[in-house]
Amino acid sequence: MRHLLAATALIALASTANAAGPQLTPAQREATHAMFEHLINTPTVIGRHKVPEMAQFVADQFKAAGFPEGDVHVMPYHTASATTGEDDTAALIVRWRAAGTPKAKPVLLMGHMDVVEAKREDSTTDPFVMTERDGYYYGRGTIDMKDGITAITQAMINLRKAGFKPTRDIVVLFTGDEETNGIGAQNGASQWLDLLGHPEFGLNADGGGISFNPDRSPAGATMQTAEKTFAGYTLTVRNRGGHSSKPRKDNAIYSLAHALDKIEAYRFAPMLNETTRAYFSGREKLEKGPLGDAMRRWLANPNDGEAADFIEASESEVGLTRTRCVPTRLFAGHADNALPQLATAMINCRIFPGVDPNAVKAELEKVVTDPTVVVTRNDDYVASLASPLRPDVTGAFTRAVQTLHPGMPVFPEMSTGASDARPFRVAGIPVYGVNGGWVVVPIDNRAHGKDERLPVQSLYDNVVHWQMMLKDLAGK
Repeated sequence: MRHLLAATALIALASTANAAGPQLTPAQREATHAMFEHLINTPTVIGRHKVPEMAQFVADQFKAAGFPEGDVHVMPYHTASATTGEDDTAALIVRWRAAGTPKAKPVLLMGHMDVVEAKREDSTTDPFVMTERDGYYYGRGTIDMKDGITAITQAMINLRKAGFKPTRDIVVLFTGDEETNGIGAQNGASQWLDLLGHPEFGLNADGGGISFNPDRSPAGATMQTAEKTFAGYTLTVRNRGGHSSKPRKDNAIYSLAHALDKIEAYRFAPMLNETTRAYFSGREKLEKGPLGDAMRRWLANPNDGEAADFIEASESEVGLTRTRCVPTRLFAGHADNALPQLATAMINCRIFPGVDPNAVKAELEKVVTDPTVVVTRNDDYVASLASPLRPDVTGAFTRAVQTLHPGMPVFPEMSTGASDARPFRVAGIPVYGVNGGWVVVPIDNRAHGKDERLPVQSLYDNVVHWQMMLKDLAGK
């Protein structure tokens, strides 16, 4: 009975979500379902060597729909790192050329085909077999992000069959290692730029989205225009060690633990940029309690650190007011009966856009204070940049969202996580996360987690959303 009630509520929400908007035809729904099922059933986890197979499958869908073979490219490449191992993967590049002389530089459509690992014993359904249940599609990648791959692909196929003629080139880049190393995006923003036609801007299906509350009220739609910089640091303490029966005050583990205590207590200075100011300006209209009051106080006075701290303490807003650093891995000692000669901690930082990771390293060194604790960088990432709030993209996203979901508030957001957008933004190509899938929050926030799922109707609404976006931005 509980499952029946949940399914009935979701069906009611689905009808509310897009009560009068445009819909796919039955044939288009069937084709979308078939493609989505094939993608979910392909376990594109690093090390399983399945991404090239998926890339070829999607390429074949484009070619079968009439896209010229010379404009559809499966790009094999090797991805590797010390933490994720090695794999041969692939990207897919598709170019839909403008009818006649292009009126503008290309628009880039982005997404990634790989997914994170999921174990059968951790889920109620097989994560690599798409299962429809209680008004949802279950499976790894249903939200992150094979729904976006399916929606972009099917939208382009539908538009081509309907006779749509773009006035600028539309270029697709689906990468194969976003969840691990991001080499595909780095290649796209450098050595593959000629194939991509040096796009004016990108639209990323791995960002943005639409949320409803469990009571069917709109929680808001977000357009991702910025993301934090991912950077890793190592704290290292070395010591001469000795016999554990003769403990001394100087101990590598104690020194490291004290340093971690200081990092736990430390708060980086709160910051606002164009994206986060617009985000909180939208969010404060939806938040009527103490959290909303804090947002209003901080927007009125960016120096109100107490208000920013209150916002940061909220699980829904954590990471949006400043740089955050947290330990993620520890290693220490070499024997049960010996004083440790080495203790290390991996510190993962998500840095506010525009802040140099080297400046964060220097700040961590000041926080730790202990000269025996050495701080080093683990990567060479440069600062991620925010994309400007372009009126054409903002307008197209807002129109598509509110056509399907009338009255839905729309505002930009800064992601605390990382995506393939970062190297393009660094290369001077602004990217906007504009996916049109919708979920019920917080119960559907399951990306990378147990029983990842997507409302059935959300998949089909997303295809329509991308069709509207492309008509708006590549049809004028």
